[in-house]
Amino acid sequence: MPISFAFIVFLIVAFLAASIRVLNEYERGVIFRLGRIIKAKGPGLIILIPIIDKMKKVDLRTVTLDVPPQDIITRDNVSVKVSAVVYFRVLDPVAAVVEVMDFYFATSQLAQTTLRSVCGQAELDTLLSERDQINTKIQNILDLDTEPWGVKVSKVEVKEIDLPDEMKRAMAKQAEAERERRSKIINAEGEYQAAQKLADAAEIIGRVPAALQLRYLQTLREVSAENNSTTLFPIPIDLFKPFVRGFENEKT
Repeated sequence: MPISFAFIVFLIVAFLAASIRVLNEYERGVIFRLGRIIKAKGPGLIILIPIIDKMKKVDLRTVTLDVPPQDIITRDNVSVKVSAVVYFRVLDPVAAVVEVMDFYFATSQLAQTTLRSVCGQAELDTLLSERDQINTKIQNILDLDTEPWGVKVSKVEVKEIDLPDEMKRAMAKQAEAERERRSKIINAEGEYQAAQKLADAAEIIGRVPAALQLRYLQTLREVSAENNSTTLFPIPIDLFKPFVRGFENEKT
């Protein structure tokens, strides 16, 4: 009798160990009974029928997938290496188990091929300046293709674009030339504005001769304020006109 009771207790413990499962809040268990799918259960305590039931756990948390650098030839024939990060999570555990063998590996491979395809259709300037549009386009393609697997791609970020050394030098020269061009344009615009102001000032002085004398006095004050030993006194040309006329009359 004691041996039979111990054996019964052992069978009960073995049965409970084989049939009881505990799933966390972020986990779901997809139950197969004799090879046919029942449903996804969880979280909490799950009771299985030994030998008959099989369970596959699925994590519902967001997965951060690091896409390794991909060799890409852009639309304008520039070779670059592009890496990205993909954020996705499982929305339908049953589809993630039944529709695809390994949804994580499948999503990773699909992300790599989509990254090469989308970046290969864009020019280098587009990759560098319109990264948000590239991210959105890749995310939409991945989300559409992984929807039958019960996977939701929430975000895609192009992480790094590695350019060849010769391309970096060429872009540095281009940026330097662009800055020099802007500097020359700004300088020319300043000269133009200064010339325009001088022309306006000359026109005003031409209409009001007294303004020239006031400007002359202001200049003398500025020169004397610097403690200079030499002071220039400009003489109006009108003072010499009588002498010039007299000299011309004597010659005639």
